[in-house]
Formats: sequence, C-alpha cells, structure tokens
Amino acid sequence: MKTLVIDTATAACSVALFDGDRLVGSGHETVGRGHAERLVPMIADLPGGGRADQVLVDCGPGSFTGVRVGLAAAIGLGIGWGVPVSGYSSMALIAAAAPGDGPLSVAIIGGHGELFVQAFDRHPLAPADALRSLIPAAAIEAVAGRPVFGSAADQLTALAPGIDAHDALPDAARAMLLPPALRALPARPIYGRAPDAKVKGAAATPAIPAGTDAA
Repeated sequence: MKTLVIDTATAACSVALFDGDRLVGSGHETVGRGHAERLVPMIADLPGGGRADQVLVDCGPGSFTGVRVGLAAAIGLGIGWGVPVSGYSSMALIAAAAPGDGPLSVAIIGGHGELFVQAFDRHPLAPADALRSLIPAAAIEAVAGRPVFGSAADQLTALAPGIDAHDALPDAARAMLLPPALRALPARPIYGRAPDAKVKGAAATPAIPAGTDAA
C-alpha cells in the first residue's frame, strides 16, 4: 500500500511517498512561508506524481496557515483519489525522529511569542503530558531535565545557555517512525492554543493535547 505524506505545519515543507514502510521518494525544504506555492510541485515531483492508496498529513501544531495548507491539500487529494486521509502531530514526529534513547521534550515556535511544548516517553513513543502553549520562561521550566528538540532550540538556549536543546523540524520522510496509533489521528487541525477571536460570553477554548481531535 502506498502512502503520501504531507508536512507543511512548520517552517519546513516536505512530502514523502512510501510503499509500505519503504521510502520511494521525498522532498524537504525550509521555506518559512510559501508552502502553498511549493507543495503541489513537490508532490508532482514524486514517483507517479505522488499517487497513493492513502494520505497522511501533519495536523499541527505550528503555523496556522501552514497547518491548513497541508490539510486542504491532503483532504482534496483524498477526495480526488477516493482514498482515506489520516493525520499526525508535528510534535510526535519531531520526537520520533530525535536521536537518543530516553525521555525528551519537543518545543517549537508558536504564536504571539509563545512556544508549543510537550514531553514524550519512548519504548513505545507516547506523549508524557498534554500539549501546551507557554511563554519562553515557562517553557524552560517545562523542559527541564530532558533534552529538547524543535524549532525553539535557539530561543531556549539564548535564555538558558545550559539547556540541552537541538534544532529540529518535522520531515515527512520520517513519518513511518511514528507508532501506528500516532499516525492515525483524524485529519483535523491541532492548533495548540485558544483562538485569538472569541465569541462574546463564550468560555476560552482549552489547548488541545496532541493525539486528540482539535476541531
């Protein structure tokens, strides 16, 4: 069974085509912005134009626009090809691809000066706590005692030079490192923080833990 993987949730734009667990083609670029312009050509450059029996997509957290670009493309291809679409968390993929053998934390750039932070255990890989959106000072406390991987590494080390932090972005080519349960999420956005706009009188929306339905 062939699987097309789409990952546009962060500053990286990546795609991969798998035949079973075997990688047959991939592309990865750090674009910052412009995912929509790069994504379709990258899929077209895959063997067979990326045609697959199922589509797997990064649901976030990350860039609001990037998350929605990837989901729109994945769902559109799923409808056009008549194939199922499922999702995974950007945090889980970074954790799955991180070197080492012990517990770790993932921290990536969020919105409004905050960082998305989540801890993971390994063997098997699984979230150790809920996804949170934190100011940098609180993020440093949250990752204490574990190596941390993600796009927030430079920001964390600038504030706490002794922290064990490593820059990383999700890569679609590493998607099969995820346990099956962590790549079987509903194809809906994981925003990781409450929306800025709120209906008058409505309660604030809680942050969505990775592995849950964000919509």
